[in-house]
Amino acid sequence: MSEYLPDGLAEMTLKMIGDRWKVLIIQNLMDGTKRFGELKKELGDITQKVLTSNLRLLEEKGILVRKVYAQIPPRVDYTLTQLGYELKPVIDSMVAWAEEYRRNMAKILKIEIQDS
Repeated sequence: MSEYLPDGLAEMTLKMIGDRWKVLIIQNLMDGTKRFGELKKELGDITQKVLTSNLRLLEEKGILVRKVYAQIPPRVDYTLTQLGYELKPVIDSMVAWAEEYRRNMAKILKIEIQDS
């Protein structure tokens, strides 16, 4: 196909959301529109540069929209598109898999885990 749309569907998904920050940004926006500062605060140790870069990439790929308000100070909101919201089952499945994996590893390692 092309570099932008690979033949493998799993590979296509990974190209769209294939790193920690993109997944966390999408997950964070599932409950509605957020401003840059809110996202930065909720994501913790992400740098401003990395957050900006990932937001731009997700916007380019049609996962979220950026709305700039003409006011002082400038206000910018980020909202998932329908395509972005359609990633909810994918992210929910990742979370469910991770919970099961963590439980299994805790049994193997004989450690107690806190439910999140």
